[in-house]
Amino acid sequence: MAYYSWILAFHIMSFVSWMAMLFYLPRLFIYHRENADVEAFTNIVKIQEYKLFKYIGVPAMWATVISGATMLYLNPAIFQSGSWIYMKLIFVTFLIGYHFSLEILRKKLIENPHYKTGKWFRFYNEVPTLLMIGIVIMVVVKPF
Repeated sequence: MAYYSWILAFHIMSFVSWMAMLFYLPRLFIYHRENADVEAFTNIVKIQEYKLFKYIGVPAMWATVISGATMLYLNPAIFQSGSWIYMKLIFVTFLIGYHFSLEILRKKLIENPHYKTGKWFRFYNEVPTLLMIGIVIMVVVKPF
């Protein structure tokens, strides 16, 4: 338990990095879709999308998941502290699913730059915000 606070700090930092990718990548998808006919622009955006997902998003997600699992392993009593932890883990599961859906969408936009609409991507961009709100409320307020 001596290193628990360090693991928690790392978990928070990796979560913030992961969320940055989850917030920004769909924004790039909006630019990609709304400028689908400007090849020079979309070629640059495709590179940004790839690097953001692969070099920031994937490592940050795994760092968040591994540090979170480590904390649960070191402090199994947390499962007796209320059902908030289960709700948090449900939200995190949805966030992981959202993460992988972004890679699917990225590949679909490469195949078809007119895939979906900018409005659809704007709506989809709000999903991680709602999940993050749920996660923070579960951890800080512990309503259950």
